[in-house]
Amino acid sequence: MFISDAFAQTVGAAEPSIFQMFLPLILIFAVFYFLLIRPQQKKAKQHNEMLSAIRRGDRIVTGGGIIGTVARVNDNELLVDISENVRVTVMRGTVADVLTKTEPVANSEPEENTDNHHSKGKRSRKRDRSKKNG
Repeated sequence: MFISDAFAQTVGAAEPSIFQMFLPLILIFAVFYFLLIRPQQKKAKQHNEMLSAIRRGDRIVTGGGIIGTVARVNDNELLVDISENVRVTVMRGTVADVLTKTEPVANSEPEENTDNHHSKGKRSRKRDRSKKNG
């Protein structure tokens, strides 16, 4: 009895606004975003870039801990040499890390002067043979 009368007699403190009520929740979300969500998104982006950059000759580690060298690259699959005469097919998404990267393939266009070098080489050999014979 006495307690309810006491509450009824207190005339009020102003109720907090909606913004003040949600401010702690907003601050908690901001802390979670900057400490957990954002770094995880950056890490996932770097991992996806690493996966898309895998090419033949790279030495990789799979999620299961298998270390091997990439022999062939398809869209979602990698053919990996894990030992001599042992090749396994691995899903690209299961690659945990790339240990060593290979150099990019050089431009495969032949030089323009390669034919001239070959013909000169043949001529000089013929001259050398004629000098030996004669």
